[in-house]
Amino acid sequence: MELHGRTVLLLVEQQFNDQEFWYPFYRLLEAEVKVIVVGTGTARTYTGKAGTVTGVDRDAASVDISKIDGVVIPGGFAPDFMRRSKEMVALVTELNARRKMIAAICHGGWMLASAKILTGRTVTSFFAIRDDLEHAGATWVDQEVCVDGNLITSRTPDDLPAFMRTVIRSLR
Repeated sequence: MELHGRTVLLLVEQQFNDQEFWYPFYRLLEAEVKVIVVGTGTARTYTGKAGTVTGVDRDAASVDISKIDGVVIPGGFAPDFMRRSKEMVALVTELNARRKMIAAICHGGWMLASAKILTGRTVTSFFAIRDDLEHAGATWVDQEVCVDGNLITSRTPDDLPAFMRTVIRSLR
């Protein structure tokens, strides 16, 4: 019963990074966290870049965030689709306003930029979106995991062990 009673959203859209979705999904379940898979509402199932498929528990518009402890945002091309959904961006914005844990890996940082929550924050990401995050007001660092208040960010699937250890620790 490590984290029994905690609830975390796991965001998804087409072309998610399969490792960055499934590793957090199963690690959170292993820690007894209730995981709610949330899509933008464009589909009932989404396919990752490597071909795995996941269904959704809810669409972004139907999430009651009053009982949510945090969110994990996987990378891949999915965040570019996620940020086109005003409801999904609003989830991240509101969770940040409530100081809930927001964890983004790889291209997941695009959602942080679209939620306009990066001004004055220090983050990391896949190197290719460094400019996007800096233009959104963040200081970018090259390290496996970066914590700035309620934000947890990582670069690539290689960083998943450190990323998820940090996510789990933040939920205690």
